[in-house]
Amino acid sequence: MKESQTNSVFKPAKKNPSDRADQATIASRAIVEQEAAARHKKTARLKQLRLEREAEEAAANPVAPTKEKRKAQKRK
Repeated sequence: MKESQTNSVFKPAKKNPSDRADQATIASRAIVEQEAAARHKKTARLKQLRLEREAEEAAANPVAPTKEKRKAQKRK
């Protein structure tokens, strides 16, 4: 009886292949979520910088008001 107890303590139980697949799925989803969060953060930062740059350019180069276009006269 003592022998069976020591063998069960030191021998790892066989793992189910689906458990390993679940672990891989969880790990891969975590990686994808981290990458997506980093991408969204970078996109938001770049958008903010672009908007600031465009505002600076607009302030430095004021746009002259455009002239109204004349409507074409109808021929008789």
